[in-house]
Amino acid sequence: MFYHLLKHVLLGPLLRLLFRPRIEGLENIPTEGAAIIAGNHLSFSDHFLMPAILKRRITFLAKAEYFTGPGVKGRLTAAFFRSAGQIPVDRSGKDAGQAALREGLGVLAKEELLGIYPEGTRSHDGRLYKGKVGVAAMALGAGVPVVPCAMVGTFEIQPPGQKIPKIRRVTIRFGEPMDFSRYAGLEGERAVLRAVTDEIMYAILGLSGQEYVDRYAAEVKAEEEAERKKARRTSR
Repeated sequence: MFYHLLKHVLLGPLLRLLFRPRIEGLENIPTEGAAIIAGNHLSFSDHFLMPAILKRRITFLAKAEYFTGPGVKGRLTAAFFRSAGQIPVDRSGKDAGQAALREGLGVLAKEELLGIYPEGTRSHDGRLYKGKVGVAAMALGAGVPVVPCAMVGTFEIQPPGQKIPKIRRVTIRFGEPMDFSRYAGLEGERAVLRAVTDEIMYAILGLSGQEYVDRYAAEVKAEEEAERKKARRTSR
């Protein structure tokens, strides 16, 4: 109930009014049945803008940190994400990937839309990074289509670290559904998962026009942070 209140009464109309999103390819979203919407992830605003324009409900696998923050702000954030039907996923530890896979397959088993950011984290510099294979494992395991999605302009309105977004128009593009039924039964093959994931990322790239980096975003972030720490120690 709260999800529909947010989308249709409280938050959705406000977002559509402020950001006036250009929507391209909305007809590519299946009107019924399970499907995965796989998109680039440029901004915290992505969590709200895409669901606001979809006719169907979509559930995202959200990082567990959104549900465990301290203080009043943390509790409010957790309450918001839970009320909106988002699922917390612990991204640490060796079993994190399997937990996310189980949760995602559970959503798809209910014939619902599942939202995934294959990069696994927000892009810190606006580029598109290598996708993790979980999206392929879910698509093949559930036997569902994948609809690529590109958020364009959300990095400019709210890059990482900026709390209040700028009011500018954004574009949301959906590509044609991708059918991977030819790989049915091969979800246990790592090479197949990699090939499917790369095909999905290439489709997102075609929609977004971003520069592509064939490395995981988390690795690049960690390296850059290590370099900054080293530079600070050297300058002392």
